[in-house]
Order: sequence, then structure tokens, then C-alpha cells
Amino acid sequence: MPELIRRRSVRARLIALIAGLLVAALGVTGYFVYRGTGAQVRRAIDDDLRQDAAAFSTQAVPRSARRPATIAASARRYLATQPAFGESARLFVVRVPGGPIITNEPELVARDDRDRAGESIQQRAREATDASGLRAAPLGYATFNLTEAGSLRLLTRPIVRSGRTVAMLSVGETLASVQRAQQGVIKALLLAGSLTLAAAILLGAALAARIVQPLRRMARTAARVDAGDLAPRIHAQGPPDEIRVLADAFDHMLDRLEDAFAAQRAFVADASHELRTPLTVIRGQLEVLSRQAAPSAEDVRRTERIARTELVRMERLVDDLLVLARADEGVLVHAQDIELEPFVRDFFESLTTTTDRRFELDGEAGGTLRADPDRLAQALHNLARNAIQHTTEGGLVRLRVTARQDQVELAVEDDGPGIPESERTRVFDRFHRAETRRRSGSGLGLSIVSAIAAAHHGSVNASSSPEGGARVAIVLPGWRSEIRTRTGGTPLSLSPAPPASTPSKH
Repeated sequence: MPELIRRRSVRARLIALIAGLLVAALGVTGYFVYRGTGAQVRRAIDDDLRQDAAAFSTQAVPRSARRPATIAASARRYLATQPAFGESARLFVVRVPGGPIITNEPELVARDDRDRAGESIQQRAREATDASGLRAAPLGYATFNLTEAGSLRLLTRPIVRSGRTVAMLSVGETLASVQRAQQGVIKALLLAGSLTLAAAILLGAALAARIVQPLRRMARTAARVDAGDLAPRIHAQGPPDEIRVLADAFDHMLDRLEDAFAAQRAFVADASHELRTPLTVIRGQLEVLSRQAAPSAEDVRRTERIARTELVRMERLVDDLLVLARADEGVLVHAQDIELEPFVRDFFESLTTTTDRRFELDGEAGGTLRADPDRLAQALHNLARNAIQHTTEGGLVRLRVTARQDQVELAVEDDGPGIPESERTRVFDRFHRAETRRRSGSGLGLSIVSAIAAAHHGSVNASSSPEGGARVAIVLPGWRSEIRTRTGGTPLSLSPAPPASTPSKH
């Protein structure tokens, strides 16, 4: 049975849950209504018994009565006017001390053995027990389960005259009305409960169908996605409830998944193209060389130089792809505490020997930074190489260091053509090159910078430099300042280094 329940559809389980909750609620409600009805009818019976006892005490027994015979005679005259005991009539039992027991149902209270000829011994014993219990009923209210009359509610109270108890009065009524009232409640609850349950099942089925419909549509969409089709969407309608939120999140996930697959296909295509280009160059040079019967030494050396240059380009591209792959795996950086000022100084000094540009160092760098020094140097080299690539001889390349609370910003600025505002976000995409920048390199340099910044839980952004060129800044957390800072706010300008070969954009 549990396995069968587990195999049922969501719709069936929802209907079963609604029906089960409703049955439980009706059962609890019926129980309390049943008990409450019985208690209410019993209280009404108790009030009637109290009123009848008071009426008997004032009307049946004169206030001047003292003798048992007089009291017994008055009680008989009063009971002669009362109907015989039954479901609609009271039972009266008057016990007069030193006198007889007067009742309107002698067969129940004081039975003669001559009337029991056709009864068994067990039945006689039960009836004798019932009669003795009624004759010895305690003061107050009591309930008796009689053999013939069923349940009986009995009120016993003394009749007092001049401070002396002259008789004991018991007034009783059968509890058949309680049973009838409770049975009526049960029948009404069963009828109303059945109709309510049927209506609830129908409404539950409609509600479950409405709830399950987007889930089934989502399942069909997921099946198509599993088959390789990323185009379908759910496009849920209706109020913004949990199902709508889930459907919208599912559509958003498919949008991102489709974008990711598209980016992956573009990445593979671009990487294949970038790798194919140097291979094509090498192949072409080798084919040219092979057509010559006796190639000269100069032709061989020229072909070797071209092949080496293209192989270096391929090696750099593969290294960049490996860096991005490690970034995707989350194992790119190994952070440690870096003394930022000597780190920046060493990097800047190594930078000034690369080419004939006007290099400047600006800002304060006193303090320590939690970062991977090798990856941070790689990111700065990529930014500097990008700035050198897009400036002319004697152009400005500035490294600016700015500390903000627990963050530090390392920015490389130049006076080149700059990056258009529409391209300042896309330049960090893999294999993307801005249209106004020189088309060289693989287009992975800024992507690696962005990956290194993200691996440090930092960020990277592109903007304009004060000179109108490009400004690319890395913002990293984990910086702790020191009291000692580099004084002075004027840029540190170094003389142009001797000319060197210009590296490609990386």
C-alpha cells in the first residue's frame, strides 16, 4: 500500500490529502458536537428534575405534615395525578422514614416475586439490584443503567419540614431523549459530511488539476530540454504564486542555459579559429619551402622564425585557455599576504623596461593585501600589455593605486583611443575585441584579468582615463593599511626605456 501511494500522481495525492483532512476535521467536529449535544440535553433534564422535585416538595407534602402516614397519603394523592413512568413521564420515588415507599412505578422499585414467574434467575437478580439501587439512591444527581428502562437520570433530595427530614424524594427521567438527540446529530453529520466530502473532492480535483497543469507543462518542457531542445519555455500565466515563481525561475534557468551553450559554442569556434590561424601560417610557409628544390639558408631561417613566432602564439593561447579553465574549476589562486608597496614597485620597474612608453606610478600602497602574487602580477601585466598595444611611441601608461577601507584598486590608464562606453562590459568576454581598438592578440587578456579578480572575490571595470584613453581597474578585498604611507600626491614619472619589441595584445 505505501508503494502504491508513492506511485500515485501528484493530483491523486492532493485529492487524497484534501479528503483525508476533511474527514479528520468532520470526525473531530462530530465528536465534539456529539458530546456537546448530549451534555446540553442532560443539563436540560437536570433542570426539569430540579423543578419537578421543587414542585412535589411544595405541592404534594403539606407544610404542617409530620406523621409518616399523613406524608404517605399526600404523596399518593399527588402521584395519582401524574402519568405512569415512561419516556415522556417522570419517575417519582418517595421514601418515608418508618413508612412505605410510594412511587408511580412500583414494578420498577418494589416488585413482587409473584410477578416474576416467567423470568430467569439472572434476570430477577438484575432487576432486584436495580430496585435496591433506586431505593438507596444517594443525594444529588446520579445515573442508573436499568435492565428494562435503560439509562435513567435520578435526582434525590430530602423533604424538610420544621428543620427535620420527613421524607426522601427521588425524581428520575429516562435518557432516551439524549440518545435520540445524539443519533440525530450523527445522522445529520453523516449526511452533511458526505455531501461536503463529495463537494470537496470535486473542488479538490479541480484545484489539483490547476496546480498540476503548470507542473506537467514544466515536465514536458524538461523532457524536451533533456532531448537537446533548449527553445521551449513555460510562459506561466496567472497570479504570482509559488507555481508562477517556479515556472519563471525555470524559464530563466533555460535562458541562462541557452546563453551558456551559445557562449560555449562561440568559445570553441573562436578557440578553434585562433589555433587554426598559426597552423595555417606554418603550413603555408612549409609548403612554400617544400616547392623549392634547393632552398637557401635565408629562406630556411625565415621559415623557422615565422614558425617559432606562430608556435609561441599558440603556446600563449593554450596557456590562456588553461588559466580560464582553472578559473572555471575554482582553483586559480593561492592567496597569501603581500606587502603591496614593494610588490607594486617591483612590478613597475619590470614594466618600464618593456617598451618606449611614458610610464607613471601614482597613489599610495602602504599596507598588506591578501592575494596570489603571481596571478595578480599576471593580471597587471595583461592590463599593461593592453595599454601599450593601444598607445603610440611616447604614449602614457599609468599605474594608479588607491586604497578604500578594506579594498585596494589597481588601475592601468593610458592616453590611447579608449574603449567605447557600449563596449566597456563586453571587453571582458572571452575572444571579444572592441571595434575601436587595434585588432591583435587572442582577445583573452581582459577575460583572464576578470577571472583573476573574481577568484579573489573582487571585480574589474573599464572606464575613461583623465587623458581620454582607457582605464581598466581591478578592485580587490583583503587590504590592510599601515600607518606608514608613501607621501606626496604627484605622479612618479620615469624616463622612457630603450625601445623594445612590442608584445601582442594578451
